[in-house]
Amino acid sequence: MALTYLAVLAGCLICAIWLEPVLHVGVLRQVRRLALTIAPVAALFLIWDLAAVHSGWWSFDPAQLLGVRIPGGLPLEEALFFVVVPLCAVLGFEAVRQVLKR
Repeated sequence: MALTYLAVLAGCLICAIWLEPVLHVGVLRQVRRLALTIAPVAALFLIWDLAAVHSGWWSFDPAQLLGVRIPGGLPLEEALFFVVVPLCAVLGFEAVRQVLKR
């Protein structure tokens, strides 16, 4: 199914995004700070992925992808992975901090 990778990413977001309004973690209100947190790590791992794909160490199953590629040839879903997963991690981390404060 062409939407499998996107469905997994959406599932991750659904499991974490509720923390923002329910626990008032404030992550999404600090867009610049969040971008400065995620962007360097995402860039590093995108370069890593590009090297792995171009060397033949890593590949993606086209049956599970939309078929949209970003510059360099990586699937769009792979680029989104490096934004969605860190966002979910930051939301989870900040939610734990909020709960421990109480």
